[in-house]
Amino acid sequence: MIVNKPKIERYDVTDFLDDEEDVLAYLNAAFEDGHADVVAQAIGNVARARGMSRIAKRCRLGRESLYKSLSDRGNPEFRTILSVLNAMGIRLRVEFDHNERP
Repeated sequence: MIVNKPKIERYDVTDFLDDEEDVLAYLNAAFEDGHADVVAQAIGNVARARGMSRIAKRCRLGRESLYKSLSDRGNPEFRTILSVLNAMGIRLRVEFDHNERP
């Protein structure tokens, strides 16, 4: 008797980043995590969902270097982060955490 194994598809977060509300919730969760590598990877995932080639072109960066920079092993410069966010039409805001204020 041959048993057919179910096909398991690989999870890709970019499949779920198709509207602005989801993108903002995802990025806010990454920033709340507080780890730079998590934030960079989340920004990279959003850029992939929106078209890495198009984002790289707007940032005047090479697509491959942008992929590498925003990967889980990358270490992008802050200038790169700001450029990518700007290319995607996303703005950062700063606010006080009144529970942590000195």
